[in-house]
Formats: sequence, structure tokens, C-alpha cells
Amino acid sequence: GIEVVLGMGKLKDPHTVEVALNDDKQMQHAKRSGATRLLSAKYILVCVGGAPSYPDAPGAREHCITSDGFWDLVDAPKTCAVVGAGYIAVEMAGILQAFGSETSLMCRGATPLRNKMEFDATIVEKLVEEINNHGPTLLTNTTPTAYVKDPSTGTITVETADGKKHGGFDCVLLAIGRAPLTDAIGLKECGVNLDDKGYVIVDEFERTNVPSILALGDCTSTGWELTPVALSTARRLADRLFASAPWSRLSYDNIPTVVFSHPPIGQVGLTEDAAKKMYGDQVGVDSLTAGGMGYAFNPDPATKVKTTLKLIHVGPERKIVGLHILGPFADEMIQGFAVAVNKGCTVRDFHATIGLHPTMAEEIISFGGGKGWGLNKDRAKPEKPPYADPVCLKPKFSIAQATVAAAAIATAAFIAGRLCKA
Repeated sequence: GIEVVLGMGKLKDPHTVEVALNDDKQMQHAKRSGATRLLSAKYILVCVGGAPSYPDAPGAREHCITSDGFWDLVDAPKTCAVVGAGYIAVEMAGILQAFGSETSLMCRGATPLRNKMEFDATIVEKLVEEINNHGPTLLTNTTPTAYVKDPSTGTITVETADGKKHGGFDCVLLAIGRAPLTDAIGLKECGVNLDDKGYVIVDEFERTNVPSILALGDCTSTGWELTPVALSTARRLADRLFASAPWSRLSYDNIPTVVFSHPPIGQVGLTEDAAKKMYGDQVGVDSLTAGGMGYAFNPDPATKVKTTLKLIHVGPERKIVGLHILGPFADEMIQGFAVAVNKGCTVRDFHATIGLHPTMAEEIISFGGGKGWGLNKDRAKPEKPPYADPVCLKPKFSIAQATVAAAAIATAAFIAGRLCKA
């Protein structure tokens, strides 16, 4: 029942979109080439997403591709440079390395994923160790300034700010960030507020400052450029607008995320730095790094992919506010634990749960090595599991209410009995 109109849309006013048609059948229906069509509605939802950005460096647009161009590659390049430090750069470099390309990851800073408010520092440190052990080649403190193509060989040389030249690349993939596609669709003309990067400013209900115009997804100021977030937000928005659910909105707290690095990262909640900024000295941390059973028979320790687990909790009740995993199947493990973090579980709840042995996931609920219940010789007092807590049963009704209810039940029973005899 949904009509799809193909073309470039632009807001004419807060209730009208003008579409420059680019579909032959629709233009034929409109009886002229280059036809436009006006669409009107009570609400207009802006979800135009974003596109990869290019740097202002010579040769960037002429000789490099982005994550979009990656899908146009017919064969894996023999040598490839990936420029960027975010999760897309890390993922692309790992994929190309796994395909057999000799891959270099170029980062401006000391590490990839260097935002400690988004990516836990311990996890990033261990990821760098895994990259150094298994690839790709990590080139830190490297800022490209130009991309020069050799006309005779077709290879690309990356010139950097420190005067070095990194040459011989068959392909250079730029993953330096993304920008919202909001600059040519009439938002400013309709008075919609954008931030300095062009993102649509919305509140917790996806509303802009113009009542009839809403926005969600990668083009908004929410900061969560993830497909599942956009889908969940859209479902809740539809419920609120059309299913009489004024309370319906997405909570942006404790959204689980995954970086498909090699090995992958799974995380939910706060990083250690973010937790300390919010809670100060109330923050406690449990962490460990170990090799999984899947690598038990690898003779060389360097070939054993390690798993790092980190649990962040606050207060005397040790409420879990962050969980971070680096290692094989971290992406699968984090989904279930995200439910526990969203439900406000404590370390005591985790300790009271039976582990699945032998798995790496069981270490999350016990954190062996002296930190789990029954394993710490300095903890003289046993840890009481939640199911042993006293339960206070408070009456839901007063004595008077209970008496009235009992009388009503007795009366109903008496009447029913008389009716049956009749």
C-alpha cells in the first residue's frame, strides 16, 4: 500500500515536498520529461542518511575510493591503504587483510578508535596488540596530504605530513568520516535547525523545531549512525503518530554496538573514562585477557587470538554500567548481556548465574582469577545471591477493602446457588 516516488525531493514548505522525477514511467505518466510532482502530508519525515567524506587533499577524489566504492571492486587489490581511525576504517582494513590484500591502516593519532568516551581504552589497547600480531600493518601518527598516481604502473603513493611517501598501493580507501545529506533538500528554507556539521537537530521524540517536520537516522544530531537504531526509532515514531502511543520513543541509553574488527568488539553502556566522568570514584572495574579454547592446540602463542573482557560497575551495589568484549564471537555474546545491562543488573546478579562451561562467556559472570564469588580469599563474608534476599510482602488491600471484597464474593456465590436451584 506504499507508493514509491523516485526522484530528488526538496521541501517547498513544512507540509509539501517537490519531487524532480527521475523514473521514466513516472515521467511518462506526468506526460513530460523532467517533470516534478508535489506531495503533501500532515507530517514529513526526513531520513536521508549520509555519505562518505573526502579530504581536501590533492588526488583524493581522483585516485581514491570510499566504503561505497569498496562494493565496486571486482578483485581484491594486492596492496591497499585504508585511511581513517574510526570503526569503518578498522572494519574495511580487516576485511581487505582477510581477503589476502597487503593492507596498511593509516591513522592520524596514536591509535584507531581513539575516542575514549565511545571506545574503552583497554579494549583499544588490546585491539592494537591483535592488529600488530595478525595484521593489517598499522601506521599511526600518519596524516596524508596528497595522493599521487603513477601513470606507468597505476599505483598510488600516499604523501604524509611528516614528509614520508608510502607507495605502491593498488587501491587507497578513504574512511575519514561521513556527512549528512541535508544541504540541498530545503530544510534551511523551511526554518529547520541544523548543527554546524549539517545534522538535523531533534529532541528525544525525533521532532525538529518545525512541528510538522521530523527526522531520524544518520542525518540527525542523536549521534547513533546505526541501522538497527534507525529501524527501532522509526517503529516507535509510527506508534506515536498513528497508534495512539504518545509515550513511544527510543531510549538512547545502553545501546549495544559492535565493531567488526579482527577480532570483533562488542560493547554496551559506558566506557571506563565515561563512567569515571559521570560517577567519579564510585567506579569499579573487573577485566581479564585470556586465550579461548578454540586456540588451545595452536603451538605458537602469537597465533592465539586473545579475548579481553571488561566489566564496569558503580556504587556499593556494583550496578553494571558498562560491558566491553574484544575477541572471537564478541558480536554474538554482547546481544544477550545487553539485556542484562539494560535491566540494571548488578555484579551480584552475574555471580548468581550459572556459567556455561567451557565458554569464554562464562568468564563474564564470574571474572575468575580471584574476583568472582568464592574465589577471593580476602573476602571473608560470603556473597549473598539475590534469591536469598528477604522478601517483604506488603498487603495490597486494607482490611476494610478485603472485608468488602469477601462479602461481595459470598453474595455472588449465594445468588449463583439460588439461580442454579431455580
